[in-house]
Amino acid sequence: MSARGRFVTLEGGEGAGKSTQLKRLAEALRARGLEVVETREPGGSPGAEAIRALLLQGEEDKWTPEAEALLFAAARADHVAKTIKPALARGAWVLSDRFVDSSIAYQGGAGGLGKGAIRALHDFGSRGFLPDRTILLTLPAEAAAARAKARDNGATDRIGARDEAYHATVASTFAGLAEEESERFRIVDASGSIDEVAASTLAAIEDLL
Repeated sequence: MSARGRFVTLEGGEGAGKSTQLKRLAEALRARGLEVVETREPGGSPGAEAIRALLLQGEEDKWTPEAEALLFAAARADHVAKTIKPALARGAWVLSDRFVDSSIAYQGGAGGLGKGAIRALHDFGSRGFLPDRTILLTLPAEAAAARAKARDNGATDRIGARDEAYHATVASTFAGLAEEESERFRIVDASGSIDEVAASTLAAIEDLL
């Protein structure tokens, strides 16, 4: 095992299959003898999990966009300090279902706050810490909506419940980020079978192994 672990994030819109693919990727890495920490955002540490409940429960307009962005940044700061960096320091691989790119896409892009504002919060709260690799799972809007509805039995959290225009902006912002930071991002088509997508996701990090 390398002296330093690797930090890999899975990103994408609602229903893209991030949670499923994160588990499959973790299994593949453990089969190679690596220690793997599976985590998520918002959440991933006791403090961040407490903030998660505040963020995802309640009415859609419970928080202003600014308050929502601050809460996500606060949760991430705790997550990085308490979970991610300690795991990397001992040589583990950390796989996270969402990270700062989600805040940029959701609050920055669809929420109208702008990428710069979200990056500034991240620079302050988490000192600009970024993944070694970000895998963006992409899926056509109709297929993503159908998957999300089936996954949640028709129920969604207050962010997932936002309208089609909001989620379309999320998708376009993610696409722009992947183009801007092509060295860090890998795009994976999530429309195939779970096994097909898992193979593509593993291939997207082979150069880090």
